[in-house]
Amino acid sequence: MSAPPAAGRARPAPRRKRRLRSALVRATAVALAVALVSSCAVRTTSVLRDPGTVRIALNGWVGYEASAAVLQTLLEDELGYQVQLVRVDEQPSWQAMDQGEVDMVVENWGHEDLMELYGPEGNGTVVDGGSTGNDGTLGWYVPRYLVEDYPGIDTVEGVKEHAGIFATPETGGETGQFLAGDPAFVTQDQGMINHFGLDLEVVYAGSEAAQITEVRQRYAAEEPVLFYFYEPQWLFEELDLVHVEFPEYTDGCDADLDDVACDYPAYDLNKIFRTGFAEEGGPAYELLKNWQWSNADQNAVAKMIADQGMDPQDAAAAWVEANPDAWRPWLPASVDR
Repeated sequence: MSAPPAAGRARPAPRRKRRLRSALVRATAVALAVALVSSCAVRTTSVLRDPGTVRIALNGWVGYEASAAVLQTLLEDELGYQVQLVRVDEQPSWQAMDQGEVDMVVENWGHEDLMELYGPEGNGTVVDGGSTGNDGTLGWYVPRYLVEDYPGIDTVEGVKEHAGIFATPETGGETGQFLAGDPAFVTQDQGMINHFGLDLEVVYAGSEAAQITEVRQRYAAEEPVLFYFYEPQWLFEELDLVHVEFPEYTDGCDADLDDVACDYPAYDLNKIFRTGFAEEGGPAYELLKNWQWSNADQNAVAKMIADQGMDPQDAAAAWVEANPDAWRPWLPASVDR
């Protein structure tokens, strides 16, 4: 969630567009089924599916979408698979793997509780797929100009002292606003507000895109804004943002989400596979297992999608065209590189 855009490439052929639309129709149907999935853990050792199709969960932030689009492009164009992108939130993605509806979560931010439930020490329906290569940072951010106007506001003490400058009509004009993004994201912000006694109210923008729009508007007007955000994230190339300092994360400091005494942990972001998919192996699994890229790589594709308005598949194709040395090592050994 944080490289200049890669050079363009011709739009994919109509046949591929039709195939993508068809896959998305099926993915929508699967997503509807996922919405009804029980939270109960049920071991699914045998899943009837087309071995030529890979089903990838699509979570709700553009960095994730960038990674998924590049993987889809390579699986389809280089290995001949069909890919279904199943739009589903973070935690239901794991339930979908457990129920055999999804083969992979591309970008996992921690979720030790879900790994305990569904992983090898739980019911065994998912496995760790290794690092994506991305370093993940979550936390609170303010613009640089605000730190210059209010020295120390990039610390918890400074936020407490100056909380009133973040007040908006939505918070009654006195309580400061803490701008969150998608309410489906798993966060600890209210617990941090509670623990440190901050006069702040969490207000959800509704989505990553809506949050970015609001932050950009306030930034352009040099207005106060305090918000939850993350890296990798393409917007850091455009705006000068400062991470607010809280006490460093230690094991257990976030055990009670209503009373969190620390900042978010740092993450080595990883992939999660449905166990059956990993055990089957094959070229698709090998490519996905081999895949690793940098924050700058993800940001380049995400910026094309979110800032330049490119179709995700066109953005992915542009990156693939411009970076063969980056992705060819991901291909299975059996494929001519």
